[in-house]
This record gives sequence, structure tokens and C-alpha cells, in this order.
Amino acid sequence: MEKVGASLAFGFFFLVTLAAASRKILQIENCLSPGVRLYKNNHRMVMDNGLVQVTLSSPTGDVTGIQYHGINNALETKNREGNRGYWDVVWNEPGNRITYDRLKGTDFKVIMEDEDQVELSFTKTWNFTNGSSSAPLNVDKRFHFMAISDDRQRIMPMPRDRLNGQRLAYPEAVLLTDPTNPQLKGEVDDKYQYSCDNKNNRVHGWISHDPPVGFWMITPSDEFRAGGPIKQDLTSHVGPTVLSMFTSTHYSGKDLNTKYRNGKPWKKVVGPVFVYLNSISSLEDPTKTLWEDAKDQMSIETKSWPYSFPQSEDFPSSDKRGSVDGQLLVDDKYISDGLMWASYAYVGLAAPGGVGSWQTDAKVYQFWTEANEEGHFSIENIRVGHYNLYAWVPGIVGDCRYDAIINIQPGDDIKLGVLVYEPPRNGPTLWEIGIPDRTAAEFFVPDPDPSLVNKLYINKSTDKFRQYGLWERYTDLYPEHDLVYTIGVSNYPQHWFFAQVTRNMGNHTYQATTWQIKFEIENIVRTGNYTLQLALASATASELQVRINDKRAKRPHFTTGLIGRDNAIARHGIYGLYWFYSINVPSHLLCRGNNTIYLTQPRCTSPFQGIMYDYIRLEGPPETG
Repeated sequence: MEKVGASLAFGFFFLVTLAAASRKILQIENCLSPGVRLYKNNHRMVMDNGLVQVTLSSPTGDVTGIQYHGINNALETKNREGNRGYWDVVWNEPGNRITYDRLKGTDFKVIMEDEDQVELSFTKTWNFTNGSSSAPLNVDKRFHFMAISDDRQRIMPMPRDRLNGQRLAYPEAVLLTDPTNPQLKGEVDDKYQYSCDNKNNRVHGWISHDPPVGFWMITPSDEFRAGGPIKQDLTSHVGPTVLSMFTSTHYSGKDLNTKYRNGKPWKKVVGPVFVYLNSISSLEDPTKTLWEDAKDQMSIETKSWPYSFPQSEDFPSSDKRGSVDGQLLVDDKYISDGLMWASYAYVGLAAPGGVGSWQTDAKVYQFWTEANEEGHFSIENIRVGHYNLYAWVPGIVGDCRYDAIINIQPGDDIKLGVLVYEPPRNGPTLWEIGIPDRTAAEFFVPDPDPSLVNKLYINKSTDKFRQYGLWERYTDLYPEHDLVYTIGVSNYPQHWFFAQVTRNMGNHTYQATTWQIKFEIENIVRTGNYTLQLALASATASELQVRINDKRAKRPHFTTGLIGRDNAIARHGIYGLYWFYSINVPSHLLCRGNNTIYLTQPRCTSPFQGIMYDYIRLEGPPETG
């Protein structure tokens, strides 16, 4: 195999003050004699290390060409130069319309130029009519095979296949009616079907079979991404398009918007990310070999983080960062008499705030890790700053926050020792539905409409939720009456639909839905209150009303009010933002014998409105003695 040997590292940082500025940094390293060279030709800059050439516009800083392995330009040459490899941002002033900005540089500077490394800087001063950026990268159409993970790989349709296809209810989805490749006919193409968690979004890209070349986007660290490790975002899609998403409102809504207000200074380095090209001889299998090599390179880049090459003082090297370690335990006396290990907990440092506030923070760096079986965790390469420590434990409800502010200074190695998380709990469990894991994945996900499938996800139970139009299947399964779940009889993998959505009544009208949980209580404890612990995995322009034993009660016993804008249902996600409610249930509302909890989602102007449940638990009154 011939490996590129040169790193194409793309990154930039924002310096936001009363007049803001942004900078894009592009760098290439030496791999062949006579070393790296920089050529200047009118408004173009060419970085050449003997194996790969990168052409950039000057001073705008767009990547207009990548020459490699006999391919004159791996980018889409039918697009204009400013629409091949670019950074963009979606933004708006409060109350004004959304604006798209390509972050065109206005000034250019050579930061470093020798035989080992060339680093270029493209800057732009930002005023109230201009924006800032993120980075999608468009690839030449000779790339047909897309790879996101070991089990998410496929031959993709062409852009014209989408243009000639049938638009579906959700704007980004298209039914391929007359594709260039007849084997794709009848499939649904939707870019959101290829979304990925931040924590898993390390390498993705495209493969060309003739010549056998791979084009990969590698992200060695999540520290600059918004929303935490399980924030989902786009990877690659028809174009062929390779994306490096730093922040977006996908699967979170406007709650994750980055806000620049009141002249408050703000600075953040976003990136660097790594563009990797590889190639093999025509006798080898490109699909497997190039993908495996890309994963190997991803491992190398991850271990190399933080990079040592950036010249910016705003990107600290490893020796100017700190580390934190400790052990997290769980204290829930209704599960165990003693402390329990917080096995495989997700533990992270993020901006100081309320419990769970990290999932809607886009401005401050976040540093996450997964604890081991015994709850031990170690977080390394933390930037200087002030943080709270947050965590959640699979199988344990709720969010954990260590109240003390953690102040990281260069070289710090902070030992937190043993931390104990006391999850929400008022009494013994009477019954529960689901698994407290922040997703709806354990519930019933229906088969898709046979005419609206993506063949990649057929017979893949763990990715079944990525199929298009599953919200419509609720109406098929419950055309007149809503879901009824009976404790002790029903089981949630088969009988609890993954999302409480509206019912399609035809003619673009929709009906609110009310689900029922039926259960028995032999003896009511009248001296104390019961508790309904309710965790939601997603909410989209919806409201959850809870009524106890009275479906027609004018006022619900509890309501969330209007919540959620994550749009996870329409975008084939199994979760969005996490919502948790601990609901007091006075004992006088319950009856000896049969009881029913009514869960109503009354907002019904769209097929995409609804909620996903993570976990529901009814607790008895606290035990005494």
C-alpha cells in the first residue's frame, strides 16, 4: 500500500470581541525529498510535498484542488472554485433571518515555510454583516463508495439521482425513482441516515475504485465540538460530500446555538482536523484495505493529540495542559446496601453550569472519557480553564455534577479521589419501563414501509431506527386506539413504541395521542407520597401531560409545557436532548387494585412532533427504619 505520508491539517480559531476576527490555518508536512515547497501564482497558493499538492485561493483560503495519485483534482471540478473545499457558518442576529457565510478570508500570511512544514493563515475581520465558519469538504464524483464505520458502508447514489427522485415529507429525504445505478431504485436517500455520535465520529470518507484511492476526514479529538460526546451530527452524504462538523443544532435545536452578545469577548480554537488520502495497487480490494488503513491512521492521529505543529499560541501543547482522575461510585440503597461502581460511566469536564448544562453548551471546550468497570476515570490534555465535572452512568437514571469548580493550570495533575453520585430516588421501585441509558433504543422500533427503505439498514437491528418514515408506522399499528401498556403483562421491547408521535388523520391533519400505563397496587400507603421518575430521550415541539386515574381531568397532574426542538424523530435519531422529571404523586390519587397513568402529547400540527422516552419508574413512599 502507498500511504500519503503527508498530513493535511485544517483548523481555525475565532477571536470574538467587539469587532471579531477569524483565522483559518492550513498546514502540510514533508514526506518526500526535496521537502515541502510553497508556490505562489497570482491568487493561488500551492503546497507540494512531492506526493500530494494542495491548491488554495488567496486571500480567501478556499481549498480549490487536491492532486494525488494520478488524480488531477480529487475535489468536485464541476463546482466553482469557491464551492469545492470551504468553511461555512449558519448564523443570524436576534430577530433577523438566518444567514450563510463562507468565511472568505481578506488577508493572507505565511506562518511557517521550510522544507519540513508549510503553514498558511487566512484571516477575516468580522463585522455585523459578516459571519464565521465550519468546514464541509466536497469530493470529486469519481468517489462512489462511502464508509462511516465497519458496518455502515455502501455504494451511494449520484446528485442527479436525487434531483430526479421523489421528494418526501421531510425535505432532505428523496425516494430514488430512476437512479443511475438500477440497484438503488426504490431506496430512500437522506443525509441524516448517516449521522454519528461525536464520540464515534473519528474517521469517515469515500473510496474510488478506479483509481483505488481513499479520501478521509479524521477528527482526533472532540474537545472543540459542541454538545458533548453523544451529540449527533452529519458525516458524509451524496455529493460525494465529506463533512467536518464542529457545531450545529442538529438533534438539539436552537438550545445549542452559539450566541455572541453584548460585546463579550470569546475565543475558541476549532480543529485541527486531518484530511488523509491513501491508495493501493489495482490488484487489492480497495473497499476493505483502504478503510482499514484509514482506521489505522485515525489511531495514529488520536494518539498524537494535541498536535505539536500549530504555531498559534491559542493551541496549547500537551505540556501546557492538565489532567484529572478519580473514581465514581453510585449510592442507591434501593438497589444495593453498599456503594456500587459507576461502571462505564461517561465522565467529562465542561463549562460551569447546572446539572446537564453541558449538552447545550457550544462555546467552551469539553473533555470526556469513559470510566472502566470499577468507575475509575482519567481525563488528559485538558486546556487551562475553569470547569465543572459532569457524569452519567448507563443503567442509572439522572445526571451527576461535582459541585466544586475545577481550575486547570498548565501541568496540573488533579486527583479527585472517590466521588459518590446519589441518583434521583425517593422510595422503592414498584415498576419500571425501559433502561436508563438516555436513548429509546430498547423500545419497539417498527419495520419500515417496504417502499421507503435504505437497504444498508435491513436486518441490522441496532440501526433499524435510521430508516425513513417510522413515525408513520404508529398510525398503521394504532389506527384508532392508542398504546396501552400493562405492567406485568406487556414488555417494552415489543409493546412500547419508540416514540409517542401524532396520528395521521389524512389531508395533512394530525391527532394528539394518549398512552396508558395500567398497573396494580395491593396496598396503598396513605402516610407518604409516591414518585414517578420520568426521563425523556428526545422532544420536538411537544408537551407531556401526566394524569393519574382520570383521563378527562381538565388540568393534568403534571405537564412539561412546550419543550424540545431536537427534531430527532424526523432525522432518524434514537435520542436528542435529555430531559428528566421527578414527579410527586400524592397517595390519594392512587387506588387499591387497578390504576392507570395517562401520558398525553397534545401538540399535533405536524407528523414530526413527539417525544421519545428513556425510562419511567414508579416508586413507593420512602421506607422508614
